[in-house]
Amino acid sequence: MSSPKKTVFIVCGPTAVGKTGFAIELAKHLKTEIINADSRQVYSELNIGVARPSEKQLAIIKHHLMACFPVTRLYGAGDFEKDALNITHELFKTHDTVVVCGGTGMYIKAFCEGLDDLPRADVLYRLELKQRFEKNGIKDLQVELRTKDPAAVEIIDFENPQRLMRALEIMHVGKQLYSDVLKGNKTKRDFNIVKIALNMPREVLYKRINDRVENMVNEGLVQEVKQLMPYREHNALKTVGYTEMFDYLDGKIKLDDAVQKIQQHTRNYAKRQLTWFRADKDIKWFEPTNNKMGPLEYTEIINFVDSRMN
Repeated sequence: MSSPKKTVFIVCGPTAVGKTGFAIELAKHLKTEIINADSRQVYSELNIGVARPSEKQLAIIKHHLMACFPVTRLYGAGDFEKDALNITHELFKTHDTVVVCGGTGMYIKAFCEGLDDLPRADVLYRLELKQRFEKNGIKDLQVELRTKDPAAVEIIDFENPQRLMRALEIMHVGKQLYSDVLKGNKTKRDFNIVKIALNMPREVLYKRINDRVENMVNEGLVQEVKQLMPYREHNALKTVGYTEMFDYLDGKIKLDDAVQKIQQHTRNYAKRQLTWFRADKDIKWFEPTNNKMGPLEYTEIINFVDSRMN
């Protein structure tokens, strides 16, 4: 068992807010390592489209659970909970702190609190949902979830058909709202957890998102997605940035339209992330004032971190 003095610092917040840069500065300050909590960055074939940290950034601080699984592997929050806890306890043998950084709310929830006992799978109902999706498209699933559980719309990846089907399946089997299932009992960890979230004015965040998507295209997103065409049916690729580019490569939409859809869907995702994290009253929010968010802008947060170490 780890000493109660050991502490994990969670760095979360919406996409494109600058979590990676701050987490590296924090890990340097604490002389520790980072565990990735982004559900898409765990896949080795995904790089540009998931804004994976650069090789230069990865060389500064060791990152765990980064680009370590093939897209053919189904990897979820339960897997992350087990792997991240194992890595944490291993790091605690030589470090007093660990940094967990990412924007996947379910991964962070699983790590901090454990997962609820979800209802068993219903293979026949899942097949029915899959057939509906293949026939009617994702809007059919979106409409049903919005009708049955409006609160879930604010926290689930609304562009991911696998997530939508799983939420509908859980409600069908468990006879309760998906959003209520997520409010289950919390598991007490044997280490301290301090949660830090970054945010910025919406117009600034949205501009960063739009600029990031344009940079992704300039850096070769189309080529990356083209190489992944053989794997497009895997869950890892049914996500923002890839589904839109698959439509472009299929000739369904123009490149400009694909870019605009990625920007829009990413902004929508950032809004859902903020809704998820704002519901967690244990999170301490910070809004660095400098848009570039260099090390000097982290002084207030670092001071807060130091205060939690005493």
